[in-house]
Amino acid sequence: MKTAWVFPGQGSQVLGMGVDLLEIASAKATFDRATEILGWSIVDICQNDEVKLANTRYTQPCLYVMECILVDLLQHQGLQPDAVAGHSLGEYVALYAAGAFDFETGLQLVKRRAELMDLASEGGMTALLGFDRAQLESALADTEGVVLANDNSSAQAVISGTVAGIATVVGKIKVKRAIPLNVSGAFHSPMMATAAAEFGKLLAPITFNNTKIPVLSNVAPTATTDGVELKERLNKQITGSVRWREISLQLPELGIQQAIEVGPGKVLGGLIKRTCEGISVVQIGTRSELESVVPG
Repeated sequence: MKTAWVFPGQGSQVLGMGVDLLEIASAKATFDRATEILGWSIVDICQNDEVKLANTRYTQPCLYVMECILVDLLQHQGLQPDAVAGHSLGEYVALYAAGAFDFETGLQLVKRRAELMDLASEGGMTALLGFDRAQLESALADTEGVVLANDNSSAQAVISGTVAGIATVVGKIKVKRAIPLNVSGAFHSPMMATAAAEFGKLLAPITFNNTKIPVLSNVAPTATTDGVELKERLNKQITGSVRWREISLQLPELGIQQAIEVGPGKVLGGLIKRTCEGISVVQIGTRSELESVVPG
């Protein structure tokens, strides 16, 4: 059975995530290595500090480390996916799983990304549930300062940009629910250009390996193993749209029959099921879920 591993991003975090992995020696060693790199403890925050866990500066490294540990445990048992993809922050875990860079390199990138995104203070984001796509596309085309940030499924999207621009778009369309998101800025929009430029300084000298597993990227939802191309795609991600609906539609084109969501929550699995018929979904976010797939 051809399988894709998919990795959730910010918003999927939950207090207590990853703590049940501490009894595994290799997992504890990775948590300890992360503490050395970050200067603070992933475990302490995931165990005890819901406020910090919800803060972008901490959320993103916590998710990256926990999901990378699950990748390591799956691969240690000889399992490999036929393709990988991650939603926003999750793309870094997908690149790690595919072998584009090592754990430490990815964590340094995620640490800087999280710091820069946390400093964003302009604009906002609003989730839209139940809308007419043609109507939304028309409203976005006619409104300055707002873009489609996350194209998650046919019925779920997130727009990002100026507060006025978002209000204008929401006022122009019929939408079942419009939910302002609790984020510091207009992520995945041109308003993140300054953060993206700063991040690019850290990314520029890093060499991405050609990967052993095809990666579907947020800004270009087609599979590639070319390291240079994957790096260029990632470089565009902070300001670019997360094209998850198109990633989901690519899975059956690649012959994928099963998607394993590696990380907390069931968001990506739900989006894939609503977008693609015939793809089964498995969740691995805890030690017990891991052991149900990999006995012993």
